[in-house]
Amino acid sequence: MRSIYKRPEEIAAMVPAGELTRKALDAVEAAIRSGITTLELDAIAEETVRAGGGIPNFALVPGYRHTVCASVNDAVVHGIPNRRPLEPGDLVSIDAGAKLGGWNGDSARTFLVPGGSPERIAEATRLSDVTKASMWAGIAKLASAKHLSEVSGAIEDVIVAREDEDGLPLGILEEYAGHGIGRDMHEVPEILNYRTRGRGPVVKPGLCVCIEPMVTSGSEEVGEDLDGWTVRTLDGSLGAHWEHTVLVHRDGIWVSTAPEGGREGLAPFGVVPVLPAGA
Repeated sequence: MRSIYKRPEEIAAMVPAGELTRKALDAVEAAIRSGITTLELDAIAEETVRAGGGIPNFALVPGYRHTVCASVNDAVVHGIPNRRPLEPGDLVSIDAGAKLGGWNGDSARTFLVPGGSPERIAEATRLSDVTKASMWAGIAKLASAKHLSEVSGAIEDVIVAREDEDGLPLGILEEYAGHGIGRDMHEVPEILNYRTRGRGPVVKPGLCVCIEPMVTSGSEEVGEDLDGWTVRTLDGSLGAHWEHTVLVHRDGIWVSTAPEGGREGLAPFGVVPVLPAGA
């Protein structure tokens, strides 16, 4: 059985795949506007990945042929790009990945299409912000945690605190989780987005994982569309999804899919990212 921990040279080799994944999402973010379709965003991401010498790793998943998953409004994850033009106030989660040099990167961001009612903007912004904040709390915990359960707890704590503060519901998807990453896009271990009794695997150099909270503005209950992919809230509430690839190495942590290794997102936690040796 393959170890969940990577060797130093393998960690260094994963950095370019993360950087290319970030560039694909940067290109999508620059193009997000009312009137564009998620199929067009998918084409932009694919062009960026291939221009960088990579392969869209989502298209390597059996039965899937796109570069991104595009989940709009009540779709939380695994949405299939389509020809529907985006509208003002749409909340769009784009999940993308790239394979480069035999190694993978995986990342997701949630965007609000400019416009829409003040109420919609407030709901969507709150949801995306707390999902993103919980992701960074989980990532930062990797710098000090002994076991992965501490990371899961840090993610949940942020979401629950915001729910208590606002008196408004937030749902954490329980059937979907973060994961290991390396030669394959999805590897063990699984990283849940809520606290559990078990301690989980040890956090130590060589652990390469994707931290990805998926949160709704209502119930956590979801179902799968007839397309066999799209995961949608049952109560029609909005969904948000944020994700980064994180490399734990002997000198610290490095968020390979974020600018400067995640310096801005980690700063509030007093964590300074360190580029892996040899990268």
